[in-house]
Amino acid sequence: MTDVAALTVQAVSKAYGTRAAVVAADLTLQRGRITCLLGPSGCGKSTLLRLIAGLELPDSGEIAADGQRLSWGGAAVAPEDRGIGLVFQDYALFPHMTALQNVAFGLRNLPAGQRRARAQAMLEAVQLGTRGGAWPHALSGGEQQRVALARALARAPSILLLDEPFSGLDAHLKGEVRLSLTEALRAAGATVLVVTHDAREALLMADDLVLMHGGRIIQSGAPRDCYLDPVSADAARLLGEVNLISGQVRAGLAHTPFGAVPAPSFADGPAVVMVRPEGLRLAEAGAPAHVAQVRFGGGYHEVQLTGDGQRVHAHVSGVAPEAGQTVTVRIDPDLARVFPTRA
Repeated sequence: MTDVAALTVQAVSKAYGTRAAVVAADLTLQRGRITCLLGPSGCGKSTLLRLIAGLELPDSGEIAADGQRLSWGGAAVAPEDRGIGLVFQDYALFPHMTALQNVAFGLRNLPAGQRRARAQAMLEAVQLGTRGGAWPHALSGGEQQRVALARALARAPSILLLDEPFSGLDAHLKGEVRLSLTEALRAAGATVLVVTHDAREALLMADDLVLMHGGRIIQSGAPRDCYLDPVSADAARLLGEVNLISGQVRAGLAHTPFGAVPAPSFADGPAVVMVRPEGLRLAEAGAPAHVAQVRFGGGYHEVQLTGDGQRVHAHVSGVAPEAGQTVTVRIDPDLARVFPTRA
């Protein structure tokens, strides 16, 4: 059984009237790993999460956990019998219960002493061992999030689903809470699916990354592979800023106003070169470009460049050029990909 995937989703679709929310989705969760499902708002990722949890039924396809079917052919195992934990965006803590009581709520099948001990152990696992007596309104957003996680983990679910777990946190809290959450999940050996629209969050948390766009899963794999080798411009955009430059392929090279990159599998003709801002490098030897604008971005300067009627933006560390200058640019081929032009 150890070789069986913790969860498989096969050709699952869900529509609401004429609107297709999820289209022929295939997804695999490996045991003990954190998978992030990344996509923009409205792409269907939360719907897919609800289908896995059993809160909704798919129109077609099959969902199975540990080789046992959960949803198939219009039939389904009830949500409470799936062994799947779900933590919502708003954490859904009971306001009339302390943190410890919230965590213990799902353990009513245990004797009172064991229930309390288990709840306390889970609070300690998420670094809230001294906050058991606090009411939800007295907890910070990050603390509430960790109490909700402890409550879900207390029942030892085979799979844990997290829906936008950091969406309600201030920017300065996200890094701290993400780190503590990831450590707690790994310590528990949990199999986790995290739904998010934040690319940085997904890249930092995920063992495995799944990209979703327009109701379809368009790419999956290791975060580094998805970032460096996107299958399409849509996949590339999901993981950060990109420049899409019109070019021409000639003899295995895609030529653009800002330099050329290898395109060995492309026939001669028009193409689109995708390059990330950090992949446009100012260099002594390269293609000439005009500096249209320079903005300070903290750890880098964002430099707007124009060439042959096209505009791109580069992230430049160190000393930046001044607006109005002419500079030479090269494209880092490791941060660029060539795609066919769309009809």
